[in-house]
Amino acid sequence: MEHAVFLFLVWLNTAAITTLCAGGGQTRFSYSGFAGANLTVDGNATVTPDGLLVLTSSKTNLQGHAFYHTPLQLSTSPGGKVASFAAAFVFAIVSDYTDFSAHGMAFVVAPNKGFPGALPAGYLALLNVQNNGNASNHLLAVELDTTQNTDFKDINANHVGIDINDLHSVQSSPAGYYDGGGVLRNLTLFSREAMQVWVEYDGDAGRIDVTLAPIRVGNNKPARPLVSAICNLSTVLKEQSYVGFSSATGGINSRHYVLGWSFAMNGPAPAIDIARLPKLPPFGPKPRSKVLAIVLPIATAAAIVAVGSLATLLVLRKLRYAEVLEEWELEFGPHRFSFKDLYHATSGFKSKHLLGAGGFGQVYKGVLGSSKSVCTEVAVKRISHESRQGMKEFIAEVVSIGRLRHRNLAQLLGYCRRKGELLLVYEYMPNGSLDKYLYYREEENKPVLDWAQRFHIIKGVASALLYIHDKWEKVVIHRDVKASNVLLDSEMNGRLGDFGLARLYDHGTDPQTTHIVGTMGYLAPELIRTGRASKLTDVFAFGAFLLEITCGRRPVSIDDDAAQEMLVDWVLEHLREEGSLAHTVDVSLRGQYDVDEVFLVLKLGLLCSHPYTNIRPDMQQVMQYLDGSTPLPDLQPTDMTFSAMALMQNEGFDSYAMSIQSSAGTGSMATAVSAGSIGTISFISGGR
Repeated sequence: MEHAVFLFLVWLNTAAITTLCAGGGQTRFSYSGFAGANLTVDGNATVTPDGLLVLTSSKTNLQGHAFYHTPLQLSTSPGGKVASFAAAFVFAIVSDYTDFSAHGMAFVVAPNKGFPGALPAGYLALLNVQNNGNASNHLLAVELDTTQNTDFKDINANHVGIDINDLHSVQSSPAGYYDGGGVLRNLTLFSREAMQVWVEYDGDAGRIDVTLAPIRVGNNKPARPLVSAICNLSTVLKEQSYVGFSSATGGINSRHYVLGWSFAMNGPAPAIDIARLPKLPPFGPKPRSKVLAIVLPIATAAAIVAVGSLATLLVLRKLRYAEVLEEWELEFGPHRFSFKDLYHATSGFKSKHLLGAGGFGQVYKGVLGSSKSVCTEVAVKRISHESRQGMKEFIAEVVSIGRLRHRNLAQLLGYCRRKGELLLVYEYMPNGSLDKYLYYREEENKPVLDWAQRFHIIKGVASALLYIHDKWEKVVIHRDVKASNVLLDSEMNGRLGDFGLARLYDHGTDPQTTHIVGTMGYLAPELIRTGRASKLTDVFAFGAFLLEITCGRRPVSIDDDAAQEMLVDWVLEHLREEGSLAHTVDVSLRGQYDVDEVFLVLKLGLLCSHPYTNIRPDMQQVMQYLDGSTPLPDLQPTDMTFSAMALMQNEGFDSYAMSIQSSAGTGSMATAVSAGSIGTISFISGGR
């Protein structure tokens, strides 16, 4: 009797109930919390003492996996019929922000528990660029995706998808559930609330059903699935496969939790005991104690009486250095950073944290976070502004651009305004800017970028420009595409950054910018004449960038006679001389490159840099040329009979540059001219 009571108590305190039927290849288990559970975890995944499975914690670019410890016998022979199975799990996603998160998590059936070479962010720690879509993956995943990734044709930034060997979902749906009346009720995956998912595969019909519901419905699964797909998994999954979870973060701090999990072969998944699930950790400010609520008013009143005059002096002193905050800025919420946080993040904007400086301001490295375990590296750009004219519209655009999501964009996180200056906060790129690798390698102790790395960076920047020009909800004109604004992340992927000069407008309308901004050598000739930026002025700058990264030379250089030489003219001269084009390639490559790719990029650079807008391709065509899906038009030297420098002079470029240079000595931050560069941020201090 005592022995039976002991066994009963052990059962009550066990998180999982598991039954293995050796003869039929059947498995059933149920976890209401994971304390003591026999799981295999890797990466950032861990189980807390109270039984909460944490796949990824609040850090960027992490990945984590958790799998049931033994494989399941899905079929009796290779290629045999995969048996029916069902899973249910309770999850929660907590982001540092209330309106976006990254990147998501997935329920996974795979032939092994390890994913060597898998990437975080959009690849959800499952696949990478090379193996995505390969039939040899033998992978089924149900993704809970909180980022819209254009590479995988995601429908939005809050969806559920069924993936077969590929992160392009075969079927997907915005997150939600169908109530008893058949009405779709929307849900937000990163709402910080627990939700339950049911995944069911009918081996006879070859049908996958995925159902989502808030935790308040308990185990009352909605009658209608959220998303379904017809797929015979017998041609996909191995006869022995593992089941579990995968999760990844990108450039945003997000936490992905699993609270409970059940699974069954050839039958419905066991009901999860909702009452026994572990609690999610608290987020947000800690609640004040009742004792403090009573004592604090009394102590405050005494302090006011005792140090009233001193407090008044301190308040006046604080107001002298206060931020600029107007009523219309309240709507921007989390996109507004406090100056105090940015000041402490950069250790008071000390010079040792200075990443770079130019005509538009200084950029500092900072670390945001209250402790070493929860922190975010950022880049903070300080820009001077002296006028309120146009500021409301500019901040609105900064916040809108902050919603851009693309793997080749350095994310603009938000802003701060203080007396006399504007601060823009960007995602930090650990490998710095591309120009350091092209021009300052020795002093910056940077390695030589090989051609494969350069071509990968070129395609990444082109993909980013295509996204902001044509794939996002609005048209974004960057207006300052150049090597120093291409940043390199930890994996040496090119990220287009510095959207401080960007302009956005609705598709189908004309941009109204009339202020010339940008850098000498990247400015299209029509800008000098009209002052109006467009997608094709970005294409012109991209063409100069192509020549720059291939030749290892700046778009405008000064020769020994103090005369300016345009890189596009120099490359064009070599194109006209048969067999001479290879002489323009960066000598630091030492001849180690793919000749066809190099010549393609050089000719495409000339085509994009053509002074006549009707000759230039758009970014969709550029991507097709770079991917090899469309051949580049045959570029004959006789078709390129222009001189970029002469055309610039004919447009009045020299007189414009001299007029700016004569005013650059006034000390105004609104205009900056340096060797080979012209810029203005007059839109900050006087409209756009």
